[in-house]
Amino acid sequence: MDRNVRRLLNRVSVVFATIATICLLYLFHHSSRSCFSSSLTHTHLTLSRSPFPKSSCDAFSRRVSSLEARSTKFRSSRSYLRRVHSLSASVFDPIRSLGLLSNSSHVLCVSAGAGHGVEALQEFGVTDVTGVDLIDYPPLVQRADPHNLPFFDGVFDLGFSDGLVGALYPVRFVSELERTVRRGGAVVLVMAKEVAKVEEVVGLFKRSKLLEVRSVNLDGSDMNLIIMKHNGTKSS
Repeated sequence: MDRNVRRLLNRVSVVFATIATICLLYLFHHSSRSCFSSSLTHTHLTLSRSPFPKSSCDAFSRRVSSLEARSTKFRSSRSYLRRVHSLSASVFDPIRSLGLLSNSSHVLCVSAGAGHGVEALQEFGVTDVTGVDLIDYPPLVQRADPHNLPFFDGVFDLGFSDGLVGALYPVRFVSELERTVRRGGAVVLVMAKEVAKVEEVVGLFKRSKLLEVRSVNLDGSDMNLIIMKHNGTKSS
C-alpha cells in the first residue's frame, strides 16, 4: 500500500514539475518577444518617439543623455537665459563702469551653480572665466570646494559669488575668495537683502575694503551688490 502511494506521489510531482517548466518557458518566450521586436520600424519608433517606457522590458530602448547634452538643453531655457541677462545688466555692467572688469580680466566665479555668472561674463566679452562649485556642471563649471580652492594666491583680477548664503563656513569661504584675488583686484558678492546685513558681510573680509553697495534687481528679486577692493593687507 505504501509503495503504491509513493508511486502516485512521484507521478504527481513529475506532472507538476512538467507544468511548471512549460509555464516558465512560455513566460520567458513571451517576455523576450515583448522586449526584442524583430520589426525595425517598431524599434525606431520606440527609440525616437516613446516619451516613457510602457513596461520594464521597454526601458532598455530609451536613450541616455549625457551630462553635456542635458546642460546644453538647460542653458537654452528661458529661466536660465533670463538669469544670465539679469546678471549681465545688473551686476557686471556696474562693475565694468567702476573700472574693475575688462575683457582681459581673469575672473573666478565661486559657487557658480549651473554657470549663470560664467556665461554672463563670457557674453559680456570676458574670455578668461573660471567657474567652480561642489558639483561640476560642464562645460562652464568645474568641481572644487569653495572652502579650499585649488588656485594659487592672487591669480585672479576679480572674484565673484552669489552663493555665500549657502556656504557651510562663511568665514572660510570669504577667506579663500580673497586669497585668490590679487592686490588691487575686486571681490563682488550678490545677496538677498533679507538674508544678512551688509555690515555683517563686510565684517567677514580681512584683506579688502568696502568700495560700494548697490541695490539691484536680479531676475525679479531685490538684492544687494557688494563690491570690495582687495588692499593686500590683513586687518586686525
